[in-house]
Amino acid sequence: MKILSVNAGSSSLKFTLIELPNREVVASGLFEKIGLPDSKYTIKYNGEKIVKDRALEDHSVAVSILMEELVNNNIVKTLDEIEGVGHRILHGGSEFTKSMLLDEDVLKRIAKYNELGPLHNPANIMGVEAFMKVLPNVKNVGVFDTTFHQTMKETEYLYPVPYEWYTDYGIRKYGFHGTSHRYVYKTISEYLKRDDLKVISCHIGNGGSLCAIDSGKVIDTSMGFTPLAGIMMGSRSGDIDPSIIPFVMKKTGKTAEEIVNDLNKKSGLLGISGISSDSRDVENAANEGNERAILAQEMYAQKIANYIAVYNNMLNGADVITLTAGLGENSKNMRKMIIDRIKSLGVKIDDEKNDFRGEFRLISTDDSKIPVYVVPTNEELMIALDTMELISK
Repeated sequence: MKILSVNAGSSSLKFTLIELPNREVVASGLFEKIGLPDSKYTIKYNGEKIVKDRALEDHSVAVSILMEELVNNNIVKTLDEIEGVGHRILHGGSEFTKSMLLDEDVLKRIAKYNELGPLHNPANIMGVEAFMKVLPNVKNVGVFDTTFHQTMKETEYLYPVPYEWYTDYGIRKYGFHGTSHRYVYKTISEYLKRDDLKVISCHIGNGGSLCAIDSGKVIDTSMGFTPLAGIMMGSRSGDIDPSIIPFVMKKTGKTAEEIVNDLNKKSGLLGISGISSDSRDVENAANEGNERAILAQEMYAQKIANYIAVYNNMLNGADVITLTAGLGENSKNMRKMIIDRIKSLGVKIDDEKNDFRGEFRLISTDDSKIPVYVVPTNEELMIALDTMELISK
């Protein structure tokens, strides 16, 4: 069975074609700058790479061209081989607690949460509509970033603000990166042959979040009402005192929207280092002795370590700590910086085991109180697996 796993942005369309159940990636690619003058696309398959500049007026045109390329390059013999399309959808609010088959009615329900995910949800819906138009007989499935976190209790997802803000406006912690955290939990549980694990899952990339999971249920997660909350990230501030916002508004004359934009796009590693939101650039500068880059790295590691300590307490002792995403999978230096800051939990890193990139591996010492694993994430596969399950019913 061939499933397309899709992540549509406002001007982009990322896809992976996966053969299930053997989990083989048949093709993958990215359509960029859709609706803009310099649009292009890249498709990778069987060791080959197609790169073309081509006008992409909208997402439907991009999907039509993708279908042409799949057939013309014998990636599929006919489009009938594609049995389902799974879509990453950012926000399902409190309503969507699992992945769903998509139709016009479900899309209308999803659109109610566009104001909670204004940069992503409308684009995600646009991607679904494009596939519905081009492949009208193929089933579409929505996989939400927020669903995995819907098992949190009120004590964790409510904010200590006027209760009417929750009942009237839906203000609560939703959490994100749920598909990644779910995949990591599933992977480590299968590896250790246990379904009762207490896991602290650390998704640390340009965006980052941590998640405390007990027996497959989320106890707490670091991102909140929006992805701005939690740890500091590539360009996001993470948790701050909210009084900073009106204070800086008065000092600068900026609007609240402009300040929030600064917190989303000019803060985090970028804001502290003054160099880049890319952790690789910051790490290189730190290695050259740049003091602000060193400070940015130390702050980043400490904030992650603090959340790990809190979540270990909430779980009454974790069984496993997992590290995933760009930094978690590829930066041995950041992994060491984080683990060195949770020595009070009896966690120890093995420098020799930690010397690698991008593999599933145990990196803690034999006598570490909590084992630490690097578990490469695969959100595309998780979306494809959910899609296969739902269209097979």
